[in-house]
Amino acid sequence: MAPTFRGVVVLLTGAAFALGLALGHSSWDSFTGRAKATAAPLDPTIESAALVAEVIDRVRREYVDRIDDERIVAAAIRGIVADLDQHSAFLDAEAYEDMRISTTGNYTGVGLDVNLDGGKVTVVTALPGAPAELAGILPGDVVAAVNDVPVDAEHVEESVARMRGAPGTSVTLDVFRPGSEAPLRFALTRTEVHVKTVQAEYLGNGLGYIRVTSFAEGTAADLRQAARDLAATANRDELLGLVLDLRSNPGGLLDAAVQVADAFLADGVIVSGTGRPRRAQFEQTAAPGDELEGVPTVVLVNSASASASEIVAGALQDHGRARIVGETTYGKGSVQTVMPLGEGSALKLTTSRYLTPSGRSINGSGIKPDVLVESDDPHRQYRGAKGHVALRDDKQLLEALRLVSFESIQVSSVR
Repeated sequence: MAPTFRGVVVLLTGAAFALGLALGHSSWDSFTGRAKATAAPLDPTIESAALVAEVIDRVRREYVDRIDDERIVAAAIRGIVADLDQHSAFLDAEAYEDMRISTTGNYTGVGLDVNLDGGKVTVVTALPGAPAELAGILPGDVVAAVNDVPVDAEHVEESVARMRGAPGTSVTLDVFRPGSEAPLRFALTRTEVHVKTVQAEYLGNGLGYIRVTSFAEGTAADLRQAARDLAATANRDELLGLVLDLRSNPGGLLDAAVQVADAFLADGVIVSGTGRPRRAQFEQTAAPGDELEGVPTVVLVNSASASASEIVAGALQDHGRARIVGETTYGKGSVQTVMPLGEGSALKLTTSRYLTPSGRSINGSGIKPDVLVESDDPHRQYRGAKGHVALRDDKQLLEALRLVSFESIQVSSVR
């Protein structure tokens, strides 16, 4: 896959600079702003490339400040990709490395999960115990600047990269909090962040709670282990009921989402994808056997549950394996493929739109819950279950526990 796209980029770049030289001093009419020489009609794609080359040449020779070629080409690529959709992006070497590291669950930074929401870089989760959370940054805060460099929708990856760096180094974030007019400034010290994507608690009476904060390489294995630990704590061969909390989970790896859904499903389609290239058309199915042995399950979601979270929720809902409680999800029904390019960079490109097992596209519409329960605090920090239950302040979780308790009683009576 990568060599094909790499070839296209090299060809375009080479063509651009070659054409730039061809449109040099002797052939350019500075009065009319047009090339003097006329050529035979070109293929539309070649003509478009020539137009890009013409702009690049103008910038290289006539912009008031001298700009190196690497910067011009990177800007041209970003401009092309930014016009596609908000999830596609050109990743320079630093941003690509940061993305690769983050999917392993370990990196150096401040511990923020952010998402592009309405053109604003919005905090989805401040990881418990990380610098951002300890400083008081909250879900729903909008990141306006990193080290005094404004954040914009076209350069999200670059802004995220600026938040990372060597342990012990400083970074300053300016954020807007909903309802406030002036930005808040946070001076943070970067640390090693170990993202524990699965948190579990036993709630008593055979009921368990598992929270998945994102989908990384080890998420599915950690979820299976958490289920086994809950069963052992319950001193039973199996749990009577389980709440799977995907609220404010921004997504992650497609494979991790498929593996998590597979843990609940005995068979059938988990997710399928449609796209133009054949490789973008796929269907992922569950391996035989329900690893959780049919434990009654309720899935919690909210408006910040996106992407991989929606794949899991949609699959379990369509198969009737779980009830969905909470709010309509974000509605990100597209799949991005990361394609390595030259010089350590990469292209993150939307290549597929996925469908739930029943054939639903949730892009822009989200997963509708079976039981709608709106949160009193849309920016709640979901850290665990016990504190919410004790305080009686999490309506969504309480409704999920009520439903799963009722269903577990029904299953037990049948057995």
